[in-house]
Amino acid sequence: MGVIDEIKQKLDLVEIVGQYVHLVKSGRTFRAPCPFHSEKKPSFFVYPEQQTWHCFGACNTGGDIFSFIMKKEGLSFSEALRFLAEKANVTLPTASRPGAEDKIRDYLFQINLAAAQYFHNLLLNSAQAEKARRYLSTRGLNEKSISDFLLGYSLPEWESLKEYMVQKGFTENDLLTAGLLFKSENATRSHDRFRDHIMFPIADDRGRITGFGARVLDNSSPKYINSPQSPVFDKSGSLYGIHLAKTAIRQQDRAVLVEGYMDVIIAHQYGFNYVIAPMGISISEKQINQIKKLTRNITLALDPDTAGEEAAMRCINYENSTEAEVRVISLPEGKDPDELIKENPDRWKSMVENASPVIEYAIRLVTGKQDMKTSQGKNEALNRLLPIIAQVKAGTRQFDYITRLSLATGIEEKKLEAALVRYKADRLAIETKNQSIQKATRPILSSPLEEYTLSLLLHYPELKNQSENILPDYFENTINRAIFEIWQSSDDINSLRTAMDPAIQEQYDSLVSRPLSYDRIQEKYIDCLLRLRERYLRNLQKKQAELLAAEEELGDHDAVISRLREQGTRINEELSKIFILRSKIRGEVRK
Repeated sequence: MGVIDEIKQKLDLVEIVGQYVHLVKSGRTFRAPCPFHSEKKPSFFVYPEQQTWHCFGACNTGGDIFSFIMKKEGLSFSEALRFLAEKANVTLPTASRPGAEDKIRDYLFQINLAAAQYFHNLLLNSAQAEKARRYLSTRGLNEKSISDFLLGYSLPEWESLKEYMVQKGFTENDLLTAGLLFKSENATRSHDRFRDHIMFPIADDRGRITGFGARVLDNSSPKYINSPQSPVFDKSGSLYGIHLAKTAIRQQDRAVLVEGYMDVIIAHQYGFNYVIAPMGISISEKQINQIKKLTRNITLALDPDTAGEEAAMRCINYENSTEAEVRVISLPEGKDPDELIKENPDRWKSMVENASPVIEYAIRLVTGKQDMKTSQGKNEALNRLLPIIAQVKAGTRQFDYITRLSLATGIEEKKLEAALVRYKADRLAIETKNQSIQKATRPILSSPLEEYTLSLLLHYPELKNQSENILPDYFENTINRAIFEIWQSSDDINSLRTAMDPAIQEQYDSLVSRPLSYDRIQEKYIDCLLRLRERYLRNLQKKQAELLAAEEELGDHDAVISRLREQGTRINEELSKIFILRSKIRGEVRK
């Protein structure tokens, strides 16, 4: 028996879920208000016999004990595995314990924490830090904020930190690896990287210090510097303040992204604990994926300059992955969020609540720079905005964007729709050509449904563009689901294995080592998706039938009964469509 099965055998899902929400018995199931969204009528059900859960309300998702803990606690699979193993008193095998790489990371966290405490003590007590203390005071920071964010000061001497850390037992090489020291190419000695700076420790979502940001105390350039890339610090994947903000982001179902360290600290000081900052202007896919674990509602409050505008424009692409509308706060010229908050907290709160949809912001921004009375101005605006709108999933949102663009440019909606169709067709022709070249050199083979689907996805990176409709819920096997979720959130397939817990690496190795043939990949891939969805819907249909019988017997939940019946009708309609599509695909495959 593997450790995952052992954990499932020792832990009861009903008991685990019951620690987060009050469950009430309903026939052979348990019900409760969903712990993942607000609702008046309970739509969250736990199935003790299958040890699974499902929300039939706004979430419309479910899973097993691992998926519940991952979603509720915002953990990765590896973190959930250790969390549940501890509860079950299950010892993870050697292969699942942190290896050499994990030990290095843990050691670097210790180094960074020791350095942060050293810098913090200097800020509070060193006479040389007086200028730093005055600066923070003029910016409006109180003692609690300085303590909560563990702010510090680095002495101007070249080797102050180095001498202190070596006395603590850390080696020079360890400090170089952590990025706290640097050595130029021809130098024989290493020196402190940060000197005479205000220090901002940067932590991950678990509060472990990964690196540092540092601000000069004079007018020299650059004003800010960061730790270099290290085994624990990745600038493109870091979010300043996330460890202090994650609870508020979950509770308020909102994350506001600002640019600066001070913006974050002042926001928290005034009670706006949902505020975080990317490390720089650009917002990466890694950062968006972190935020998605906490909320789907993202608001940007970036500086009203060219870099901030471009960053906001790029975030339109993330509306598809977040399945929510990204919004933008239009900051007054020359005002940073921390200034606005200190001047008038109520005004800041109102600006957050009334932020504009990012597409509306983009249309206003682009058309404001063109003369909309001229054909040239309109063409320039369309050339900039149509590619952006084309990236949005077809449907209500895209139609709404076309309407807004029509109002801004004075061009009829039908003409804009036709232009969008032409643009998509041209782009598809290019993509199809590239994909056909790639497909001609790749293999396929049959195997059990989940493993076969995963093998296809792992072998053919181009299928990722067609996988947005696959739900993690389609994978009933915990390990397969974990592999799919890691694949889904990763930008680099070559680094997938290193992102996986050793407990699932064996399954991953088996999937990627399977030889696959290359005939009719597209049809078979689509057939796999339809079969996965059909199986998912039939299981859901069975669960709904059990719930409906239980609810009708109790007779006091009319709203729930009505909703279940409506969903049952939709499931039947969806199954009928799948039957037709699969029949068509089977016919094509036989040709």
